[in-house]
Formats: sequence, structure tokens, C-alpha cells
Amino acid sequence: MPPIPGSGLAKGLAVTLRTMTKKTVTEQYPQHQPELPPRTRGVIGLFEENCTVCMLCARECPDWCIYIDSHKETVPAAVEGGRERSRNVLDRFAIDFSLCMYCGICIEVCPFDALFWSPEFEYAETDIHELTHERDKLRDWMWTVPAPPALDPAAEDPKEIVTARKAAEKLAAAQEAEAAGPEAEA
Repeated sequence: MPPIPGSGLAKGLAVTLRTMTKKTVTEQYPQHQPELPPRTRGVIGLFEENCTVCMLCARECPDWCIYIDSHKETVPAAVEGGRERSRNVLDRFAIDFSLCMYCGICIEVCPFDALFWSPEFEYAETDIHELTHERDKLRDWMWTVPAPPALDPAAEDPKEIVTARKAAEKLAAAQEAEAAGPEAEA
């Protein structure tokens, strides 16, 4: 049987009338801030004190959007007769967010926990060249990073801790047996 002419229009109008009577769920964004999940990926924050300028983040970045400059400083010997050491000092740490694809590889490969996800998402600029944020701006975003979730008290202890605890118990038992041995002979 061929469709009735205008039946598609009637179905479309029926859907429109049904949705017109329902309450809208649109949030008026600038006036009402959205409630974001606690570990939202917004922007990358830098904890500068932990950065050792190892450059792993810049090397592993698939977009090459991380720019790091540093220089070496000589640190005097800690004790008399010791040798001087050299250490890297961070001069520039910048991320070009116009290139960044927010993959998080830089955060994952950082061995010293210097990079973190911040839930900040309002950093739009009128000029694309202003999307390269230097370390002072990245530092400001660090204060918006939420605390890590609490550990589950019912979770099992990690294998490393269990093994270390067993080794400590064996050592304590051996020391007790050794201490009790001479007393038992006397």
C-alpha cells in the first residue's frame, strides 16, 4: 500500500508537539557553571618543583606541542672534599594548546609527577598565538587540580607491601629465636 501523502509531515509535527511540551534540560552556561566529574581532562597544570627537565614529556608528545628550555648549574659539594654536581634548571616550560590533542601521554610518562590534569576549561583566546601558555599560567592551573581519590580501605594491599611485611616478620622471628637461644642454654 503506498504511503498517504503528507504522513511524514504529520509524524514530524507530532514529534515537535511532543517535545515542545516537555521541560528543557539546557543549562545556561555562562550564568550557571556545569558540574564536572572530579577527574575531568581540562588543561595541563605544571608543578614546577617536581620538574627535573628530563624532557620525557616533550620527547613523547606526538604533537610536539611542549617547549622546554633549560641550562646547567653547578652545585657545590655537600661535604668537604666532595665533588661538585651539576643540575638542570628550568628556564621555559610552555604548552601550545592549539596543537595539543589532550592525549595525556606527557602526564603518564612524567617520572616525577610534575604534570597533572586540571578541570579548567575556560582558556579561550581571540588569537591562536596566545594559546601557547608559559609556566606561570600552567602553575596557576596547578592549584585547581583536585586531590586524588581516597584509597579503598577494603582493597587488598599491594604485592610489594605484603612481601615486605612477610620478610620483616621472618626477620623478627629469626631475631627472637636468636635472642631466646642463649637464654635457654643458660
